Amino acid sequence: QVQLVESGGRLVQAGGSLRLSCAASGLTFRRYAMGWFRQAPGKEREFVASTRGSGGAPYYADSVKGRFTYSRDNAKSMVYLEMTSLKPDDTAVYYCAAGERVIVSSLSRPSAYDYWGQGTQVTVSS
Repeated sequence: QVQLVESGGRLVQAGGSLRLSCAASGLTFRRYAMGWFRQAPGKEREFVASTRGSGGAPYYADSVKGRFTYSRDNAKSMVYLEMTSLKPDDTAVYYCAAGERVIVSSLSRPSAYDYWGQGTQVTVSS
């Protein structure tokens, strides 16, 4: 079965950096759009970054542009999120998601994705 396992979340001070990883298994990785989403307490899950399986430049939420860098390694079935200049507002559980038929206009929609990881907690202290 499909498994997505996130790692790398921890407590970090504002201005610091973190690298999140997502290991995917049980799917033909290159066929899937892979996205990062996050959910803070009391808030809805929100889009962070994603690419389609066919490649192309990553799409980012405006709130993370210039600070976060998304990358994927199709040979290793891995997705990464390099986060810099972290702010307390970045505090959330970060989720990795996979979607097989995700068109570009739907990359930011959680409902477009078929599979989700359990999440990794990122806490940014002020």
